[in-house]
Amino acid sequence: MSLDGHLTTLQQKHAAIEAELEAASLRPATSDNEIRDMKRRKLQLKDEMERLRAKQH
Repeated sequence: MSLDGHLTTLQQKHAAIEAELEAASLRPATSDNEIRDMKRRKLQLKDEMERLRAKQH
């Protein structure tokens, strides 16, 4: 997979986690641990996207 393709995939996963976080915030049954894990995954994806963007330049 090309760098651009991989970056696009990561962006889609990042957006999906963002939507999942928004939905979870509306559900009172969502635990703080679940929210924290989603935020951690989102941050890991963001870091990976930034690393790939740095490689492109």
